[in-house]
Amino acid sequence: MSETPQVAPTVYDHLTLMLDQMVSVAWQKIGLHPDMVTGKIEPNLSDARVAIDVAQYLVSCLETQVDDEDKRQLQSIIRDLKINFVQQQGGNQ
Repeated sequence: MSETPQVAPTVYDHLTLMLDQMVSVAWQKIGLHPDMVTGKIEPNLSDARVAIDVAQYLVSCLETQVDDEDKRQLQSIIRDLKINFVQQQGGNQ
């Protein structure tokens, strides 16, 4: 049985993983998903803003590497985060 040669992940593979993590953190910090460690809803909109900004930057780096459908999906993720951030921000003022 021959083994398939392993291919080292590209920088874009790493960026995709980082994006997934930042999106998850953003949802948690917006207060719409429980914290992965504590299991509690613990909103922190200041941290959410940073996570969304970083996610948006990662999307801008990835957009040149994906097709139009994936680009729309990435943009949709950021749009959903921003909409929910604004809604939570309005409820906490």
